[in-house]
Amino acid sequence: MQSIPLLSLRNGQSVPILGQGTWNMGESPAQANAEVRALQAGLDLGMRLIDTAEMYAEGGAERIVAKAIADRREQVYLVSKVLPHNASKRGTIAACEASLKRLGTDRIDLYLLHWRGAHPLAATIEGMETLVSQGKIGGWGVSNFDTDDIDDLLEEPHGEHYLCNQVLYNLSRRGIEYDLLPQAQQARIAVMAYSPIEQGRILKHPALTALAQAHRVTPAQIALAWVLRQPGVVAIPKAADVAHVQANRASLDISLSAADLKALDEAFAPPRRKQPLAML
Repeated sequence: MQSIPLLSLRNGQSVPILGQGTWNMGESPAQANAEVRALQAGLDLGMRLIDTAEMYAEGGAERIVAKAIADRREQVYLVSKVLPHNASKRGTIAACEASLKRLGTDRIDLYLLHWRGAHPLAATIEGMETLVSQGKIGGWGVSNFDTDDIDDLLEEPHGEHYLCNQVLYNLSRRGIEYDLLPQAQQARIAVMAYSPIEQGRILKHPALTALAQAHRVTPAQIALAWVLRQPGVVAIPKAADVAHVQANRASLDISLSAADLKALDEAFAPPRRKQPLAML
């Protein structure tokens, strides 16, 4: 098993290109122990980036993460997000402090604006910069921002300090390849791909099943390997059991040939013009 490649961020930190998502975790007490074990198994396999948000299960996912990283905090690159309606300057700070309490830690490594809302970007940035100066976050970024949103961000004081844009990206959602992904790659901004297998909806596609059979892996592993081969991209699939985590980790060992990539392009066409940013 090869080690997980690292992506260098503009603040000098490095993160593994394969992490762990927590969307839909923390919603069922009956599943809590299995979710904690899954996250811990991922850490054991080197998937030390864990992504969560105050929105997920209204803080429940952050509490699951807290249990998973107890006594292992120094191994983890922790990402969380502030909801747009909380993203005033003071609201961003208060939301972060509430997340820190739920996470059982004194810092979040990367704090994101979950999507753009009514609060001015300048106010959100002020809150983020204050949190950085206080040592409560290591850096900040955005999520679900299209190219015009990034342009607006960069017009604000300190807007250039953003490190990451977390967006929907998978074989069936390739719109960012036309403009947003090249823009990020040129600026050395990390693109964090959520729902990299489209929540399973693409896994019965004949092209995926054929390639999976040829490589003796699952369609999900082919879909994840396709995302992971893209420079500057970090994938954060969610897995709620250990076997699923292990399968995600094994995706890194799949080498897609030029013929494989051509077959996937024919099945899932790359964009030829600007497309609205996809969101789930």
